[in-house]
Amino acid sequence: MIAQLRDYYELSKPRIIVLLLITTAASMVMAARGIPPLPLLFWTLFAGALAAASAGALNCVWDADIDRIMKRTQLRPIPQGRVSETRAAIFGLVVGAVSFALFYTLVNPLAAWLSLAGNLYYVVIYTMWLKRITPLNIVVGGAAGSVPPLVGWAAVTHTVGGPALGLFALIFLWTPPHFWSLALMTETDYGKANIPMFPNVHGRERTKREIVYYTLLLVAASLALYPLHIMGAVYFAAAAVLGGIFVLDALRTWREQSDNLQARKLFRFSLLYLALMCAVMVVDRIV
Repeated sequence: MIAQLRDYYELSKPRIIVLLLITTAASMVMAARGIPPLPLLFWTLFAGALAAASAGALNCVWDADIDRIMKRTQLRPIPQGRVSETRAAIFGLVVGAVSFALFYTLVNPLAAWLSLAGNLYYVVIYTMWLKRITPLNIVVGGAAGSVPPLVGWAAVTHTVGGPALGLFALIFLWTPPHFWSLALMTETDYGKANIPMFPNVHGRERTKREIVYYTLLLVAASLALYPLHIMGAVYFAAAAVLGGIFVLDALRTWREQSDNLQARKLFRFSLLYLALMCAVMVVDRIV
């Protein structure tokens, strides 16, 4: 029983869920200018976790054929035969339905529909369509991962506000350098699975240049939130420092010729960058 629960937990892609919940919670705190009502916070994050688990499981079902080929994903429950594709699909659909019902009844309808739209975009637009036909899959598909801040803001205010849209834009622009740095480390896997990720279609040099371009665009967009009066001076100072480190790491990745050590460092820092940006946005909003 415990082993089966662990398999379904793994199907849910828990590490991605944590990242999505961080951005949701940050948006809620910004909207409330402090800690929102605890029941609202709990049900929003719980329903959000279920929504992300649903999307993760359905992604694993659709990608079962390539997960069996790629070394990075061969140990997932479906390729290993521990969970059938049918059971995984039922799990994903049921958990998604429960998530929508919780959002609709215990949070509000706007948050429910925004969450559902994000899931449909990820499963249908990205997973079922873009991922296998274009190397820009992660650029366009990144919009799905940018939805949680909108859900969090809507949960508190029943609307979609400027700071939430700002965080949406930052996550959207953050996604390419984050995932392409990962793709640099696993490009042969994507090639074997016939997935057109940027490195195995356009080459490592072009990918590294694109990482630099998108990082510069990300930092510029993050700093623009200050003159647009969406965020304040505390945020601007922190965003400038964190953005400078991000650009420096991207440039080092571009110059790296031999192995993927710097790409790995960039990938890890990108995770820290997003978490710290959420934190400074919260602090700035409250201060």
